Amino acid sequence: MAPADDELSLVFHALADPTRRAMLSRLAAGPATVGDLAEPFAMSRPAISQHLGVLERAGLITRTANAQWRTCTIRTEPLDGASEWVDRHRGEWNERFDLLDEHLRRMKGESA
Repeated sequence: MAPADDELSLVFHALADPTRRAMLSRLAAGPATVGDLAEPFAMSRPAISQHLGVLERAGLITRTANAQWRTCTIRTEPLDGASEWVDRHRGEWNERFDLLDEHLRRMKGESA
């Protein structure tokens, strides 16, 4: 199945990987070079580049070139959209869990 390419799907896909989340956490402190972002990870430069490509396609980072340096900067706007989506659905999820909890309590009471 081909991955969805809508903005929200791209953001959640990018956030699904712990390496990319760690990169975003590092970028929350300020811009960093690709080398700085790659340093804590035991992976090849092409693998790092692939992770950065996923983040860039999701709109979570921008990459700029200055001479031989490639600098990455976080963009938080796509995270706002993901947060809004979660907030919109949280009430429904909580309501369903409450109904399930009530149903399980009734079942337990019937079996006693």
